[in-house]
Amino acid sequence: MSDELDKKNNDKYDASSIQVLEGLEPVRKRPGMYIGNTAGEGLHHLIWEIVDNSIDEAIAGHCNKIDVTLQSDGYVAISDNGRGIPTEKHPKTGKSTLETVLTVLHAGGKFERGAGYKVAGGLHGVGASVVNALSTHLKAISCFNGKEYEQEFHIGVPAYDAKEVGKTDKHGTTIIFKPDNTIFSTTEFRLKKILAHLRQQCYLTKKIRMVVNDFRDEENKYTYEFYFEGGIKSYVKYMNRSKIVVQNENFYFEKAADDINVEVSLQYSDDYDETVLAFANNIYNPEGGSHVVGFRTGLTKVINTYARARGFLKEKEENLTGDDVKEGLTAVVSVKIPEPQFEGQTKAKLGNIEVKGVVDTLFREAFTMFLEEHPKDGEEIIKKCILSSQARNAARAARDTILRKSAMEGFTLPGKLADCSSRNVEETELFIVEGDSAGGSAKQGRDRKFQAILPMWGKMINVEKTRIDKVLKSEKLIPLIIAIGTNVGDNFDLTKLRYGKIVCMTDADVDGAHINTLLLTFFFRYFRPLIEQGHIFLAQPPLYKVQVGKNIKYLYTDDELTAEMLSLGDQKFDIQRYKGLGEMNPEQLWETTMNPETRLIKRVELEDAQKADTVFDMLMGSEVSPRKTFIETHAKSVKNLDV
Repeated sequence: MSDELDKKNNDKYDASSIQVLEGLEPVRKRPGMYIGNTAGEGLHHLIWEIVDNSIDEAIAGHCNKIDVTLQSDGYVAISDNGRGIPTEKHPKTGKSTLETVLTVLHAGGKFERGAGYKVAGGLHGVGASVVNALSTHLKAISCFNGKEYEQEFHIGVPAYDAKEVGKTDKHGTTIIFKPDNTIFSTTEFRLKKILAHLRQQCYLTKKIRMVVNDFRDEENKYTYEFYFEGGIKSYVKYMNRSKIVVQNENFYFEKAADDINVEVSLQYSDDYDETVLAFANNIYNPEGGSHVVGFRTGLTKVINTYARARGFLKEKEENLTGDDVKEGLTAVVSVKIPEPQFEGQTKAKLGNIEVKGVVDTLFREAFTMFLEEHPKDGEEIIKKCILSSQARNAARAARDTILRKSAMEGFTLPGKLADCSSRNVEETELFIVEGDSAGGSAKQGRDRKFQAILPMWGKMINVEKTRIDKVLKSEKLIPLIIAIGTNVGDNFDLTKLRYGKIVCMTDADVDGAHINTLLLTFFFRYFRPLIEQGHIFLAQPPLYKVQVGKNIKYLYTDDELTAEMLSLGDQKFDIQRYKGLGEMNPEQLWETTMNPETRLIKRVELEDAQKADTVFDMLMGSEVSPRKTFIETHAKSVKNLDV
């Protein structure tokens, strides 16, 4: 056996076989390890890395303005008015400090306290050097101690040593770079994404001014500026702008203990969902961490203590739970600590155990005082939480009913569901079809092996305006919840998903769009993991059928129809405008909308959960004024409105 292996593996294996990547080679070899991926998310991460360095200067009190400019030549220029980067020879590398920062991984002023940074978001010190490694060209300008220095790099390699180019009364750093298109699948920056990220950073850093210039189009140049005096208190107000709030005054406090600075702002609204954003050293932690645990512990304790002291909870009544105090809560929890410990390279969760107790103690003290000083706000908050508790108990009973009816528990599926034979989630598809007529055509035209059909008649309830206990009693939604198989709320279990693709298939008109919006609101609020994992789709049925003799062509937009008519010239043709799915026979519906080989479906993606939350609340929530403003603002941009 060993002889056979020796013959097959006769390549030499010794010390020379072990590859050692030097300098910035590891970054170019495995860019995903440093920026997540080489698609759009990773591309924008280059900007975040440089901006984070400027933010650290601002947190340290040395910078109050940051400029980000998208240039017409594909370059990005990021400037700040911080201290600049020192240029004297670095004692360990023998190179200038400027070159060291831009060419050596884990080099920066963030590992030592004192003259460097007490707190920093760019914990690993790899930001600037990673951007340099993944850029075809980078130019660094440092205004430091009355002099201006510059140095350029090509794919991370210095073109020349750092040099003095003149004297200046300015101070700060400018980094100009062009992403390497051999590394990234796209080098097109998205302005909205940049604005959203920098707006958030501006909220988190008091009195910092951020300017974004989009100069990519020489004829249409745009400049945006952010400045928020109120910091995270303004952030909470911004997130609640489309909601009816139950507090007259936003709660806000900032205090430090044991080298940990804690900032919290919160406000309750009449919403049914919770939005809590957590940050450590300005780094967003989507999975929370010890600071969020401390905040939730303190919040639940204070509300229960206050509710009993004011007689809202009687002696024999149970305490409100953490879930009871979530409903309608909008909060930002931000901590700044010297040595943050994040779980994972993406810094999704803060792991510092000591932060929990500090946040709990400081927040409890401040929030107790707030409730005492604002008794009317305190009363409204308690009433909101008690009502949430009552609804949650009713919802628990409704969920138990669904569990009992669930096919996964051995009971029958909804009567209107035409199920598929396959149980392979990777291939199965559930089509939610508008109306019995279209549902009948879909059932006849489908591939029974992997496609299931669930007809829905009429419009479902708007879950944005409805508590979960009412949602779980809806005659239209219960069949859908059971068919999906994961259950909902506290009982949600993604492993029990019955269909890999859940496709909303509605008419290509206003009513169909409305039903899609209602369904997407439902999925976003109660089945968000299905969106995040890429399981939700929108079918795209054709608008027109154009027939020339025996040749038939299906068109999906008015622009396609116009182009087709121009191409046909004087030929005789017939056009049919489909007003609904029910107008198609089973063969047509299969060919145009259901056949994986020929159909057009769109995956629903969640790029910015916070923005999505705001949009759903504005368009589907109880507050009319923001929705009216939105409609009036965008009415003129609507094309070919079919009513």
